[in-house]
Amino acid sequence: MSEYGVVLLPSTSAALRAEKVLQQAGWQIRLIPVPRELSSNCGIAVRFAWADREGVAEALAQARVEVDGIHPL
Repeated sequence: MSEYGVVLLPSTSAALRAEKVLQQAGWQIRLIPVPRELSSNCGIAVRFAWADREGVAEALAQARVEVDGIHPL
């Protein structure tokens, strides 16, 4: 099982909004460059502990942050 996951987002502004939402919700996250094997869109992804994926996805959905995908890293 992967230790980390990444949230892919459609734009830099969406990545910054996701960072704010997740930090305010108490999740331990970090902005990282998007791994090129996953996407060539926005250059920023949100890294999180893979065990937290359901909570992270729920927090982003509740805040209506547009997400391109959530993947294991």
